[in-house]
Amino acid sequence: MGKLVNYITSIHKSTKRSYLERMVNEKVSCMLTARKFDKNYWDGDRKYGYGGYKYIPGLWKPMAEKLIENYNLTNDSKVLDVGCGKAFLLYEMKLILPGLKVSGFDISEYGINHAHDKIKKDLFIHKVQDPFPFKNKEFDFVMSANCLHNLQIFDLKVAIQEIERVGKKGYIALEGYRNEKELFNLQCWALTAEAFFSDREWIWIYNQFGYKGDYEFIYFE
Repeated sequence: MGKLVNYITSIHKSTKRSYLERMVNEKVSCMLTARKFDKNYWDGDRKYGYGGYKYIPGLWKPMAEKLIENYNLTNDSKVLDVGCGKAFLLYEMKLILPGLKVSGFDISEYGINHAHDKIKKDLFIHKVQDPFPFKNKEFDFVMSANCLHNLQIFDLKVAIQEIERVGKKGYIALEGYRNEKELFNLQCWALTAEAFFSDREWIWIYNQFGYKGDYEFIYFE
């Protein structure tokens, strides 16, 4: 398998969270709303999700630069974002490499429709747990950030194996935990997650499903 990396953690840590407040704020109802992945999830009240997921110039640039450098991407490369949401990271990569061929998909029609106009044409609606409509090793790099923990274990198998199939190199970031406190905070905060695994369990899953790319975990400390 690949290596443990650190690309998105600083962005994750830049947000302050009140774990107990979310847990006691009609959380079951909020989970049902969040799992529609519509306007409420992205740009509605904070109790339903992001509380306003806007493009902030420069926020994703350091991560985009690291991905480009560490995976040797050029203007001739092809990149796929699995569970791209509003695709701000893909857009930032295109600003650095205008010739980069990008593609992304997400289950959220609202997210795709609110991506930047310059890359919206490269995005489409698709379930991560369904086979990807691409050839074997079609992409130089396939990434998935903060998406796969929303799948149940049997759907995870399909998604992880498809990421490995269509990409020459891969990167997956998702929610994990290292101790009881982080598990508690994760369970308080998560609205859409179906998979609650420790980092050791995730590594075991990657090995079981044949994933050979790099990986990162975000923690709720």
